[in-house]
This record gives sequence, structure tokens and C-alpha cells, in this order.
Amino acid sequence: MSLVNAKIPVSIIPQTPMSDDSLMQIQELLDSAMSSLKTAHALLREVTGVSDTGRERHILRASTMGSSLSVSGRVIEGIFDGQNMVDSGGQTYPVPANYASKSKLVEGDGMKLTITDEGKFIYKQIAPIPRRTTLGLLIQEDGQYKVLAEGKALRVLLASVTFYRAEVGDQVTILLPQEGEAKWGAIEAVLPKHIAEAAAKVKVGGGTMHGDDGELSPSM
Repeated sequence: MSLVNAKIPVSIIPQTPMSDDSLMQIQELLDSAMSSLKTAHALLREVTGVSDTGRERHILRASTMGSSLSVSGRVIEGIFDGQNMVDSGGQTYPVPANYASKSKLVEGDGMKLTITDEGKFIYKQIAPIPRRTTLGLLIQEDGQYKVLAEGKALRVLLASVTFYRAEVGDQVTILLPQEGEAKWGAIEAVLPKHIAEAAAKVKVGGGTMHGDDGELSPSM
């Protein structure tokens, strides 16, 4: 058997743990790459004249956070943009829609992503942004669900619409950042269209009556 084709058993290959110096060197390389990517994004915007102020705001906030390496994997911190997490280098990481919906993540929330050695992505909300609520109407535009509120059409996650079994025409309460502009809203509650219409008719009809079961019924 030739030495070229010989296979060395994995069991005899020395397994040396990565030193702290190596981890620091990798971290420095990652930081340098992120800085270069950020500069490239800025140059591209300058050349094309196209910019996304909302995205730039998220990247700027993410730059105050960071990333690191641990024995269990890589840890990245960033900002939730309404659908994904954006890090300081402008890299996006897909956030599971079901998690974002059930956690009621709001655009601008600070998040932490741990990428394990097995390749698993584990997200955690670490810095919730101050939020406020507003009421709007659920519509469908360009194949996407949106909520008409405060004179704007705000996007919402399909997973949230499905979770609440909302339909076009329903009144929806959404969460928004307390300050600044937003393109996305997080659904907090849904008032079905038929219930809203019944309540409006009762109000126009002149008063309501509470039945024994606590339900509202029009006064006669």
C-alpha cells in the first residue's frame, strides 16, 4: 500500500484545543471583514445613490453591539428589522417567523444569535426597544399582508396573520417602535371583521344590553 493512498485513522489524529490567541486572531479577522463590508456598502450607496435609511439605522445600532466566539459556537448580536436580524456589517440572518410572531418582536429590538458547532441557529431577544400600540385595518397588497394605520401600510409577518387566523378587513392592534419610523408592525391582537361590524351596528342602534352570559346584544 502506497503512503499517498494510506488513510490515517481519525482516532490517532491529535486533537488540540484552540488557544485563546487563536480565538482572538479569528475575532480580529471577523471584525476586519465586517468593517470592510460596511465600507463597501457605503461606497455602493455613494455610487448608486440608493440608500435605505431604515436599514442604515439598524446597522448603526448593531455596530454598538458586536459578536464573539465561545467554546459552544459563535455569538452574533444585531437588530431585528421586522423580518431578519441585521448585524453591524449589514449581514442579515433569517429569524424564524413563528418565533418572531409568538415573541412579538418589534422592528428595532436587539437580538443575540448563537450559531452552535452543530450548525444550529439559536435566537434570543436581549434588548427590547420601547414600543407603543396602534389600531389598523388588515389588507393585502402586492401579495403581502399589511396593516393600514396612521396613514401608512405597514408590513406584518404571514406567520402572525396565520397564528391569529386574521382575515382581510379585520381590525388589528399592532406594536410599533415608540420613536422613529417603521416599515413593519408586530400583531398583538385581532378583532374579526364581523364582530367589529356588529359592535358598530349596536352603537348606531342606540345602546347595548348585556345578557346573562355577558355577551353584548342590541337594546330593544
